[in-house]
Amino acid sequence: MKKTVIIGAGPAGLTAAKELLKKEDNEVIVLEATHVLGGISQTVKHNGNRMDIGGHRFFSKDDLIMEWWTSLMPLQGAPSYDDKVLDRECSLAENGPDPETEDVVMLKRHRVSRIYYKNHFFDYPVSLKWDTIKNMGFFTTIGAGFSYLWSAIFKKKEDSLENFYINRFGKVLYKMFFAGYTEKLWGRSPKEISADWGAQRVKGLSVRAMLKDIFRKIFKSNKGEVETSLIEEFLYPKYGPGQLWELVASNVEKLGGRIMFGRTVTGIKQENGKVTAVVCTTDEGCEEVYELDNLISSMPINDLISAMGDAPSTEVKDVAKGLPFRDFITVGLLVDKLELENKTKIKTLSNIVPDCWIYVQDCSVKLGRIQIFNNWSPYMVENPDETVWIGLEYFCTEGDELWSLPKEDMIALGIDELSKMGIIKKESVKDYHLEKIKKAYPAYFDTYADFDTVKDYLLTIDNLYCVGRNGQHRYNNMDHSMLTSILTAAAINGDAVKREDIWTINTEKSYHEKK
Repeated sequence: MKKTVIIGAGPAGLTAAKELLKKEDNEVIVLEATHVLGGISQTVKHNGNRMDIGGHRFFSKDDLIMEWWTSLMPLQGAPSYDDKVLDRECSLAENGPDPETEDVVMLKRHRVSRIYYKNHFFDYPVSLKWDTIKNMGFFTTIGAGFSYLWSAIFKKKEDSLENFYINRFGKVLYKMFFAGYTEKLWGRSPKEISADWGAQRVKGLSVRAMLKDIFRKIFKSNKGEVETSLIEEFLYPKYGPGQLWELVASNVEKLGGRIMFGRTVTGIKQENGKVTAVVCTTDEGCEEVYELDNLISSMPINDLISAMGDAPSTEVKDVAKGLPFRDFITVGLLVDKLELENKTKIKTLSNIVPDCWIYVQDCSVKLGRIQIFNNWSPYMVENPDETVWIGLEYFCTEGDELWSLPKEDMIALGIDELSKMGIIKKESVKDYHLEKIKKAYPAYFDTYADFDTVKDYLLTIDNLYCVGRNGQHRYNNMDHSMLTSILTAAAINGDAVKREDIWTINTEKSYHEKK
């Protein structure tokens, strides 16, 4: 039996466990510091309502990932509650489960995400249509057009995220729709952030890509590539992403895997270029040691290097220690209604705006993004006909002013800002909840420029595999994180996969983004 210890019970860790247990000669132990499954993809339950931490669309251009999800949670074969009530058209899977009577079902949802800027809605990604021009104003639109043409001719060196955006959208659109939000998200000017982040998250999206998408729709052509950010439909578990990862964890345990909660990894023992054991501390303060043949880590790389003690060089430890993260606060508010008018043609329960996310570009508030859980799935809300359940997303750094606000003050801030923006009336709030997530987003500044020093060291340890968002310090989507684990399991199971290959997921501009 080969014994593999996996650090972390998020998407990467649980995917690795499930894949390894396809072979009977694998013993798998998952160590999770918290008592929650799914990591940032967890779903929080509160008084009959459910919160998705950060929002997770289930979409991938990799067929393997799509099949992985739908093999666990089949696509709906009958309309969901809101589609049925509103008589909305929806594509259904033949012989698929009915979400009104069955719980293990994947819904197909329509993507609507918009930017809220100066009391107007703009499509996200920004689209070139009449509503956009009308909301921007004629002269601003002309200025944006000339600005884009200038940037298309006189390209800037892409040595920062700011220049990355300007090259693709022009300076006018960059300042309107990217600069303020990006600074909220990272707490830094885009001038200070590596262009690597844009290459991973935005990839081929640009004004040119938007124009191509418009003509594709006009002429109803399905040929050619469609940028991921322009995809208009996605899958979503009936009760949120946490439902799927709880199901995966149940399968892991049925296959003989063990998931140990409340285990914080404090030590990584090495001999002769290999990891021999993992040391962890339980919630009760007891020390446990797990000997192993292979180690899969999805824990933050700075914590991993720290747990290795004196084994890494001073240079490696200094770079790892300086790798930055952004933390995350979600304030859930249950309200009677939103004050925003639904001016779209999309029918919704209580005629609320149809957005899954609303990006808040207004720099006069600290709020970064709003989730409307009713639109992700009507089953996320106890009473979707009469209430609206929303999540207010704030980006911060552990220990800063926002992170340190007392719970009641943080909730009051959220209510005040939404009221100031005209999105709700304070008296409409019926219930609230708050969640804080540490190290939600690996960031691309400070010592990140020297990250290869750390990666190269980790690759010298023969039986160590780093997977997932924090495990590779890469702002991956969920499907990318899963792919790192699927490749890792294949390598451990003897397939011809090099450990270096696992680090290439979502690094090439064309990788996985185009099909």
